[in-house]
Amino acid sequence: ITCPGVQLKDKQELYLSVFVLGQYNKTECVPAVFPLFFQERLVFEKEFANIVDPGDLVKLLEFDTAVLELIQLIPPVGKVLATYEENTRDFLFPDPKLTHGRRGLQREVLMKRSPSFTGIAPKLRFSTTSLISDSLLILGRSHIQ
Repeated sequence: ITCPGVQLKDKQELYLSVFVLGQYNKTECVPAVFPLFFQERLVFEKEFANIVDPGDLVKLLEFDTAVLELIQLIPPVGKVLATYEENTRDFLFPDPKLTHGRRGLQREVLMKRSPSFTGIAPKLRFSTTSLISDSLLILGRSHIQ
């Protein structure tokens, strides 16, 4: 996460909170000095029961929202400095023009800063990789096809 020219007045550490596919995960904490480096891989797994057509999965993902928050550990519960929201379909499968067909290419987006965050909006650089597999339910047990 970059934010040129911005220095945080509070020196408590920061982390990135990620909510995707109804699941929450977060990065390790880093010092409160831009640029922030989160060299981590966060994994989210979701099983969609009763989805047969990939088009139905796409529609389902379009109605879900992925939320990323930059949070500073200011007591008692932490302070959200910036947020990025996008429908889960576009978050996981960005426009092919942005990725040039290359898997895992980094993307850059501007986060929306909170009213208490002074300075320009932070720029988030990240990449996503998705794996979709079919499963066949036989007698209540899942088998990968």
